[in-house]
Amino acid sequence: MNNNNKHTVAALAIAMVTLSPSVFSSALPSDLTWISNLDEPLFASPEAKRGGTYRTYMRSFPQTLRSVGPDANSGLRHYFMDEVPKLAHSHPITGKWIPQLALAWAFGDDHKTVYFKLDPNATWSDGERVTADDYLFMLKYYRSKDIIDPWYNDFFTNHIDTIEKIDDHTIVIRAKVAKSHDELMYMINLPSNGLQPRPEHFFKVGKDENNDGIDDNFVRKYNFKAEPTTGPYYLDKVKKGKSITFKHVGKDWWGYSNKYYQHRYNVDKIRIRVIRDMDIANKHFEKGDLDSFMLVLPDLWHEKSNTEPYQNGYIHKVWGYNQVVQGAGGLWMNTATPLLGDINVRRGITYATDFDGLIKNVLRGDYLRKPHGFGTGYGDYGLSNLTPPPFAPQKAIRYFEKAGFTQIGADGIRLNGKGERLTFSVTYSSPARTPRVAYLKEQAKQAGLELTLNLVDGSSAFKYILEKKHELAYLTMSGGKIPAYWEYLHSSNAKPQTNNHTNYRSAEMDEKIAAYLAEFDTKKKQAISHDIQKMSADAFLVVPGYMAPFTREAYWRWMKFPTPAMTKETHYLFSNSLYLTLGTYWIDLDVKKETKSAMKKGKTFEPVVVVDDTYKP
Repeated sequence: MNNNNKHTVAALAIAMVTLSPSVFSSALPSDLTWISNLDEPLFASPEAKRGGTYRTYMRSFPQTLRSVGPDANSGLRHYFMDEVPKLAHSHPITGKWIPQLALAWAFGDDHKTVYFKLDPNATWSDGERVTADDYLFMLKYYRSKDIIDPWYNDFFTNHIDTIEKIDDHTIVIRAKVAKSHDELMYMINLPSNGLQPRPEHFFKVGKDENNDGIDDNFVRKYNFKAEPTTGPYYLDKVKKGKSITFKHVGKDWWGYSNKYYQHRYNVDKIRIRVIRDMDIANKHFEKGDLDSFMLVLPDLWHEKSNTEPYQNGYIHKVWGYNQVVQGAGGLWMNTATPLLGDINVRRGITYATDFDGLIKNVLRGDYLRKPHGFGTGYGDYGLSNLTPPPFAPQKAIRYFEKAGFTQIGADGIRLNGKGERLTFSVTYSSPARTPRVAYLKEQAKQAGLELTLNLVDGSSAFKYILEKKHELAYLTMSGGKIPAYWEYLHSSNAKPQTNNHTNYRSAEMDEKIAAYLAEFDTKKKQAISHDIQKMSADAFLVVPGYMAPFTREAYWRWMKFPTPAMTKETHYLFSNSLYLTLGTYWIDLDVKKETKSAMKKGKTFEPVVVVDDTYKP
């Protein structure tokens, strides 16, 4: 990766912050080239104003406030982990690495080692300083069996070799396997697990028979304890089953010394209420009790957002396109169940599932079909020719017959020689998806396939899927810049509480994944990625669904955002039940007062619909 702003240690100290003499530790190689990328474009608005409480909602209360361990891979983890500062972050427009907790970084000659200068201004939300010791503790924390999280145990044991302390604000991270500079940075700064520090002073060890520095009763002890954060918001109030409130650390938050954090995270509080029904939440929004509302669903955007508050200009709408990576999504087939272990059954289900018709007839043609394989948007790591299998009932029937389902029951559903019906339940998490699953159910009947609807509420659905209780899971996973295959496709994860939602086991795939993880040469690694994509497609593990390369949101006119609204990486403009977001929005309290007064007096404004198609595919 090309970096357009390289500094010596001395120049960096002058440009960014006055560093202590320990910066020039003799333990550092003398020929390091320090990188900071300080000249990338800003994406927040200097017009942003501080203050106010942003109000949103979630459909179910999280099962835990932990960011690791059982049930942590859902709920509010983005607030606790994914969107808090890492050492560096990919710029949302240019993709270059920009500083967060690290002021600068430098690469060793072995393609395994990265040196980081930590920002000495960085503090935890409880006021304690962030130091190199928090990174040393982090490694013990993630490797501990007491957190009961095999993914993190594996990653920090088998991918990270060591973390070494040079001084209080200088660390060295060494990978187990040589990688390109960009891949090293990506691995170290992954949104879902990046090497963010852990506050050792918070985790006071109790019973510790393993002698690993982590309480043996970690999962229960910290299930609903909010730990300090380096981010702009800390967890302030929890009303179990009702609401969660995050509070801003304050105008002196350490991050504001970083140019890329200025004019972001502007509201004083983020309050997330539990409203289990989306239609009821919409009513609360139109009454002014919530500040924004998602309109990604076609009926919401095209039909239900033309009520009086919209017509009177009190509520505005925005449709903004992005270019975020789209992870695998659609119907995930649990191959551990007897029938779905048969590839001919999986092939039949794939051709009996009419996602194209669903997009056209239910989703108004607004969405795009995902390719076959395992996600899209990976650039040269992806395959462009993996066309999603079309809806072809006759083809599906031929595969079902190969699997032994040669008979047809009185209701039109196919049977095998044992009298077993060709029927599978589809687990999904939102009532808004019921019409979609119902459409797939009706179309599947043409191939003699019965799909039954299994709606499991909110975060409980993901727990249900993690525990591998599903047959078919209607689910979309997020993705990163470089595809991650081990967690989804490796045999070692064909067990509960992992992301191998298909329970897939294949020695050949395991070998490919091992080669992919070990490969240093980018071109060769991309070629292996192509092989894995093709193998996963040929295994018919996930019926490819649809993707929405955009956000559509409604917001009260006092909610403001930059112009242009979108970056390539803008998932959503406003924080919601899952995402803290880039935090470039703000509340104009004067406009809020003006709007409230106008509503009382019957004064109206012009309706507003903002369309930002800068990054339209």
